[in-house]
Amino acid sequence: QVHLVESGGGLVQPGASLRLSCVASASIPGLNSMAWYRQAPGKQREFVAGFTSGGDINYANSVKGRFATSRDNAKNTLYLQMNSLKPEDTAVYYCRVTTLDYNVWGQGTQVTVSS
Repeated sequence: QVHLVESGGGLVQPGASLRLSCVASASIPGLNSMAWYRQAPGKQREFVAGFTSGGDINYANSVKGRFATSRDNAKNTLYLQMNSLKPEDTAVYYCRVTTLDYNVWGQGTQVTVSS
């Protein structure tokens, strides 16, 4: 089973940018979905952006036009470019990989947007 490690979080001011990375410990089988989720204090975990098993990319309405996800299969890495960050983007960000055989979450990386 693959392990996922997120990085790139931090404390930034409103309007700033961050780039998150999620590295998988091994190659991921071809039929898979990879996605970013986030969980703010006191709230449920929610979908942010990700690739479906068919290769389509979906975004939550709250991040459309500001966030962009990409993947580098050669590096087993999923990225999340976050621009024009807002205080309401503050959360722990998780990546998730789902295949026919497993559903794995990373440990999360904290993103705090505050002036």
